[in-house]
Amino acid sequence: MTYAAGIIGAGGIAGMGILGMHDPEAIGREKIEASHAGGFDARAEIELVAVADDDEDTLDRFGDAWDVPEERRYGGHEAMLEAEDLDVVSVCTPTYLHAEHVVDAARSAADPSLIWCEKPIASKVSAAERMVSVCEETDTELLVNHSFRFTDKLRRLRSLIRDDGLLGDVVSVGTQFRMELLRNSTHLLDTLVYLLDARAETVAGYVTGENEAVDALDADRRVDDAGGGGFVVMDDGTFVTVDCTIPREISSMTLQFVGTQGKLYLNNDDGEWRYWRLDGGDHVEEPLPGIEGAWTWEDDYRRAFANAAAHIVDVLDGRAENASTGEEATRSLEIIAGFYLSHYTGGRVEIPLAGPLRDVRITSW
Repeated sequence: MTYAAGIIGAGGIAGMGILGMHDPEAIGREKIEASHAGGFDARAEIELVAVADDDEDTLDRFGDAWDVPEERRYGGHEAMLEAEDLDVVSVCTPTYLHAEHVVDAARSAADPSLIWCEKPIASKVSAAERMVSVCEETDTELLVNHSFRFTDKLRRLRSLIRDDGLLGDVVSVGTQFRMELLRNSTHLLDTLVYLLDARAETVAGYVTGENEAVDALDADRRVDDAGGGGFVVMDDGTFVTVDCTIPREISSMTLQFVGTQGKLYLNNDDGEWRYWRLDGGDHVEEPLPGIEGAWTWEDDYRRAFANAAAHIVDVLDGRAENASTGEEATRSLEIIAGFYLSHYTGGRVEIPLAGPLRDVRITSW
């Protein structure tokens, strides 16, 4: 069976490349494999049949690169959702538009079985919760593109930690990544909640107000999204420190787990994963069982979109359950919102957020 897919938002992550991630000479000029369209292209079971974008030039560049017929290039998402019968809809628009576009797609005549929404899920917690609720009401699977979840090494590592008890009970995690919290650090925080299978309970944060994306994206406005961090107490008791204040040029994505039976160091930028088993009070370094080498952006991230598309096929065929649900994606957003609320109120924040706090919007791109 072949599934028909459409994309809302024809820019970078949809298939045309992102500054800081892809070759600047290729961005906006040729199709990029590490993208939603690239994921569809890697699977014979999915055919990209339509695309929508408000910008005509962006729409045509994408359509030409990915061979979407002119008559199926739409100048707005409403027109595409009205005209097309789609099995999958990708939402690749700026974060603040995710909720509107996911809800519109779920309720549309296109009647998709699955919506593949780019991370982060939304810019405020209440919007994320609405997306989840509407998709439940319409029997639409909401799969959020926290792409690390679709890499083989991280899936294996989660199984080692959660199913095999590699570290025993995890009691402490130290993390570090580059600014900005919403645009970039959602990768780090989703990796955290994915590996722990836990939700934040208490958050205390600090926001620097510094960001790099204004210059990198040639943006015409400033936003809230900035560097920051703090501490998080998870609902399983794990104490977590988060430092996402560092410029891209000097940053590394690192996580260090300490458990009752071992410890684990992950550095995804430098491609270094190390594991120590606790033996009679001594930490003994050993290879990670079933994992050869370390996770890298160049190798593992490049394949993540094709893996995600393969997972989409498995979900649609009934062979797998959604591995990146809207509910789970909201967990990383809650932490980020908690950091901002804590910073501006000067106090700790409890999760789940109280009513009005769920409506606090963090503006980004």
